[in-house]
Amino acid sequence: MTLRSADSVIVLDFETTGLSPNQGDRAIEIGAVKIQNGQVTDTFQELMNPGFRVSAFIEGYTGITNSMLSRADSCEAVMARFADFIGSDNLVAHNASFDQRFLDAELATINRGYGGEFACSMLISRRIFQDAPNHKLGGLVAYKQIDNDGVFHRALADSEMTAKLWLLMLDEMEKDYNISMPSFKLMQQIAKKSKSQVSSFLRQV
Repeated sequence: MTLRSADSVIVLDFETTGLSPNQGDRAIEIGAVKIQNGQVTDTFQELMNPGFRVSAFIEGYTGITNSMLSRADSCEAVMARFADFIGSDNLVAHNASFDQRFLDAELATINRGYGGEFACSMLISRRIFQDAPNHKLGGLVAYKQIDNDGVFHRALADSEMTAKLWLLMLDEMEKDYNISMPSFKLMQQIAKKSKSQVSSFLRQV
């Protein structure tokens, strides 16, 4: 992989019918923000019909109703468009293992893939913002006073807040460690360091 900069990525978020595609759960909404050279240049948001009714819990949790989904395109149609959107860009998500599982599963159904790699903004935030009371997206938005419209658990809103968090972490690294234009690979490395190692690791960078 080339050492592409961390300030050019696609930040994505899925809303789903449950926790695991291995248990038959499907995506019901995808939202994404394209960042190029530290600026938001495009967004993607679509509901998708999983082919079955979602539970009352998921309706309440996401605000996405069965009526809304009945009018949406199929997962396969939406994911084909989303695969075109992400291309070979690197990908960021908050709790990325969850979103990557659904991205992989949904793209596998249409024999599509992606050329980039994943980084987890939640794992990185645990190293960069060690004093935060928690590292849920909503908690970090409140802790860092990130501008938001109060909407959570909708895919585009969560992607937009994660994108702001991602860019804020890049700013903090420049301010605290004089690291400008960190590579995406460096961000992946930070996620794998213990909290006690992060400061000395970044000073050496």
